[in-house]
Amino acid sequence: MPTSERRLLLDFEKPLVDLEERIKQIRDLAEESEVDVSDQIQKLEERADQLRQEIFQNLTPAQRLQVARHPRRPSTLDYIQSMTDEWIELHGDRLTGTDDRALVGGIGRLDGRPVVLLGHQKGRDTKDNVARNFGMASPGGYRKAMRLMNHANRFGMPILTFIDTPGAYAGLEAERLGQGEAIAYNLREMFRLDVPILCTVIGEGGSGGALGIGVGDRLMMFEHSVYTVASPEACAAILWKDAAKSPQAAEALRITAQDLKQLGILDQILPEPLGGAHANPLQAAATLKAAILENLAQLDSLTNAQRRDLRYQKFRKIGIFQEMSA
Repeated sequence: MPTSERRLLLDFEKPLVDLEERIKQIRDLAEESEVDVSDQIQKLEERADQLRQEIFQNLTPAQRLQVARHPRRPSTLDYIQSMTDEWIELHGDRLTGTDDRALVGGIGRLDGRPVVLLGHQKGRDTKDNVARNFGMASPGGYRKAMRLMNHANRFGMPILTFIDTPGAYAGLEAERLGQGEAIAYNLREMFRLDVPILCTVIGEGGSGGALGIGVGDRLMMFEHSVYTVASPEACAAILWKDAAKSPQAAEALRITAQDLKQLGILDQILPEPLGGAHANPLQAAATLKAAILENLAQLDSLTNAQRRDLRYQKFRKIGIFQEMSA
């Protein structure tokens, strides 16, 4: 395997990759010497499939976080281009005269139906990540998102949001331009929209940066995605003054799709191809598209008032507390 490919390997994938390289070496030697080793190769391939299933069925929260952050994990634009019949990206918040590339959006057709799609966009390499601010949107990005959602509401188009950010940009300039206000405004306004809203965590859903486009009728997550109030590294630095304790924080934060489904926050877990969404992006996109169409069909049967009321009640029910007697 080339050095560049090995850099993209996750720690827990190494035994599997070593086995796959061994299979390749045996196959190459057999072809050179014209020896039939098909039985041995078949057994090794069966062992590789079994090992892959064992690894990805038993990931810890910290390991799921690694998968969610994988540099080759499909992004918002990857899913949009795979699922839509046509797509036109729209730019700008119409307020500051700038366009935030960390949050993209526009109009597309999903099986012929006009929809508005928007989401966080990370880069594929260092240069692209810098240009897109590592998927951390500024106030202009959230205001652009709200402009597109108002457009969708005016013309009766469903809204599809894709969440993949470590959090909103926390720089001084973002604070000066009203980062907190921009996100809070989105939270309030998304509750009043008449059209169906489907939110999907496709990778990393972090803090208010995720919530800024995360108020919807349905919340879906890919099975190796994460959704958290703060990154495990930040949590560990705050609680223990040691970012190295992030695996412990990831466990305590209950960040996985399975945890959130159990807590009643998540509506649907989307299965990923074996090895993660980056192992087969087209299959992941097909799974997401099918889930979106199924949920849209259910939401279409409701009136605007019913959707708004259910959306409100959905978020009112989140959170559990226990009263302690004196």
